[in-house]
Amino acid sequence: MTFKISDLQKNLLGLARDIGYKPIAKTERGELNCVRPLGGAYPRFHLYLKEEGETMVFNLHLDQKRPVYEGVTAHSGDYDSEVVKEEAERISGRFITNNL
Repeated sequence: MTFKISDLQKNLLGLARDIGYKPIAKTERGELNCVRPLGGAYPRFHLYLKEEGETMVFNLHLDQKRPVYEGVTAHSGDYDSEVVKEEAERISGRFITNNL
């Protein structure tokens, strides 16, 4: 699931940590690769973060289990399940302010 949030005034590393994700590395495309385990090593939320001007782009999915073969990136990933949507809402909700 991909979603965007504008005007966050944060850098990638600070943003990842603020929302509870552990940065792993940067990809060749300049994205910050992050995870948030749900108990053990798997399942875990897997997030790629990148900046597009003033906008942060979030590419989120849920890794159900570790890849079976070394060097193979295929895994049992959920991209649009209810739990992924709830996590996207949790992240988005951290940055929505109510000015009432």
